[in-house]
Amino acid sequence: MTSKASAPGKIILFGEHFVVHGVKAVLCAINKRVTVISKKNKTQNIFIKSSLGENTIAITESIDNIDNMFKPFFFIAKKIIIENNFSNGVDIEIQSEIPIGAGLGSSSACCVATAASISNLFSKPEKNKILELAIEAEQTIFPKTSGADCTVSVFGGIIEYQKDSDYKIIETEHEFNFIIVNSKKSHSTNIVVDRVNKFRTENKEIFNDLYNDESKLIEKAVESLQKFNLETIGKCMSQNQIFLEQLGVSNDQLQEIIKLVEKDTFGAKITGAGDGGCIIALTDKNKKESLLQRIKTEYESYPVTIDKTGMQVFNIT
Repeated sequence: MTSKASAPGKIILFGEHFVVHGVKAVLCAINKRVTVISKKNKTQNIFIKSSLGENTIAITESIDNIDNMFKPFFFIAKKIIIENNFSNGVDIEIQSEIPIGAGLGSSSACCVATAASISNLFSKPEKNKILELAIEAEQTIFPKTSGADCTVSVFGGIIEYQKDSDYKIIETEHEFNFIIVNSKKSHSTNIVVDRVNKFRTENKEIFNDLYNDESKLIEKAVESLQKFNLETIGKCMSQNQIFLEQLGVSNDQLQEIIKLVEKDTFGAKITGAGDGGCIIALTDKNKKESLLQRIKTEYESYPVTIDKTGMQVFNIT
């Protein structure tokens, strides 16, 4: 049997960086997906193939010796093989529509889809177990991950997430129109997180004020999402961007993109770690195409919708 699973990427509407320290975050799954195809093989190896390259790794290899680009997938495969007392290896093929290193949850979606696909070779996957395994795998490369990205990738839709607590789905039947603009500037999530931690240590009072202001902002934003109050959601996004700038995770290029799109949107902000990656903007459905046409010569940009499905698993015979 060949097993196929897919999982969506994400955007963070509110709460990035603050979520690591206990503030709620609001995330949306988006209609950009990772698909993973896996099957058992008759060797003692785990074979991994993706757009970044391919590798064959012995099952007996220590995870400490694995390159970061393959480490989460090797971790997942090895753990499932051991738990199921399987004597051979697996082949894993990863196909992604999500830009890498852009703050759109590529690594989390890869972990979720890989965990679901390989688990399905042995038994029907349970979402909570897949989530737990995906977060463990992502922690092999991002030890400080909050787990928020994996959660929204598993369950889909819009969620309210708080570290060390449970997630909550924000129910809405409305259609939200977002534009993603990719700065194409690479960044390191770990470096940016360390920078925020340094800011927090050196500016405790300022950080605490921002923490409290972000918490209040998110309560207002969640209420506005449920009421489909686009103007207020947009204003909350713009205010959240100011908080992120104060944390030091923005830069001139990201702020230039925000200025470029803000007149045709309700609000725009960084999504993800910052210091590169993408800007998201909430726009009116009727203005979406004209905005994309206006900025396409300067930046890669595309519309996204909310993916309400989350993780999916299929058998291929």
